[in-house]
Amino acid sequence: MSKSILTINAGSSSIKFALFPLEGSALAEKAVISGQIDGIGTPSALLVAKDKGGEKIANETLPVANPNHQQAFDHLLSWFTAKAAAWEMTAVGHRVVHGGQVFSKPMRLEADTLEELAKFITLAPLHQPHNLAGINAIRNLMPKVPQVGCFDTAFHRTQPNVAQIFGLPRQITGEGVRRYGFHGLSYEYIARVLPSHSKRAEGRVVIAHLGNGASMAAMVNRKGVATTMGFTAVEGLVMGTRSGCVDPGVLLYLMENKGMDAKALTKLLYKESGLLGVSGISQDMRDLLASDKPEAKEALDLFCYRIARETGSLAAAAGGLDAFVFTGGIGENAAEIRRRVANLIEWMGVKIDDDANARRDLRISKPDSPVDLLVIPTNEEWMIAHHTQTLLGL
Repeated sequence: MSKSILTINAGSSSIKFALFPLEGSALAEKAVISGQIDGIGTPSALLVAKDKGGEKIANETLPVANPNHQQAFDHLLSWFTAKAAAWEMTAVGHRVVHGGQVFSKPMRLEADTLEELAKFITLAPLHQPHNLAGINAIRNLMPKVPQVGCFDTAFHRTQPNVAQIFGLPRQITGEGVRRYGFHGLSYEYIARVLPSHSKRAEGRVVIAHLGNGASMAAMVNRKGVATTMGFTAVEGLVMGTRSGCVDPGVLLYLMENKGMDAKALTKLLYKESGLLGVSGISQDMRDLLASDKPEAKEALDLFCYRIARETGSLAAAAGGLDAFVFTGGIGENAAEIRRRVANLIEWMGVKIDDDANARRDLRISKPDSPVDLLVIPTNEEWMIAHHTQTLLGL
């Protein structure tokens, strides 16, 4: 059997997975199998998978109605046993959203580590419980296989302390109410590959990870110095259904005048706002770009405006701007959004090549642009597999 590393990203209703071969001591650049289970907890949970060439090799409903994470993982591993018998899962690497201030690098997941990670559930209640559920499910099914946790917050621990604290009383800050930042595995991957694509990689770089969840980060010497997300993943940019930055006074107003409690505000900020809330049409960028309704235009204008404003803020933290990278589903695929953002930050030296942008070239800036403008696909799954291989010495 050929050795491999399985990567897992467990969410509230989905499990994303990828299987990376170990070719001797080298980790393959591409997953041999990847896919996800969607609809956990519903009657129609579905497993979809594709091979290395992108051909679909699975599209099946789980046999258990309303499966929990344990049942979903049980089905996933049974499917692997039947369909990928040639691959031995040597280790499993997990995306874990929150590592707090404790975990600034990947860690082997043992009982004491899991106890510590459970303490961060209150800091990421929509993500951390499901990450831990995935880890525990794998422990039950494959108790002898080592597991590694890779933390979405870890990349941002290099930020100066002033970038990580709020203007709150020290006692509250001491209890862990700080700006943690997220999407760290994506930023780490871009930082790793950037020298292959830009001579300005060690300079002042802003990365825009744009998707249904969206954030930005600034790097100097490929180390994080500032980011848009903070204590939670709702701060910063306008996202698919998340509001991004909101004056705290708005929340006080809604509590006092609309009778909204924490549960109602959570639903408002995470599920009913962002592109969906502003447009009243859709959270999907493709739908909004195709629409001629003024509400769609306003949502797009706000999305791009916030990116441009945050670029100025991040460039201030980095001391300037030498390169700007688009990544994530929207960043990699929406040429119109890239064009609009580039035009809004043209005053910073950005010169976009419209033809290169339309082709989705890796470099979309003009040859004489003082700022490199790049489109680099992210690969968080490979980053997890790489950390797992390195930590375990595989």
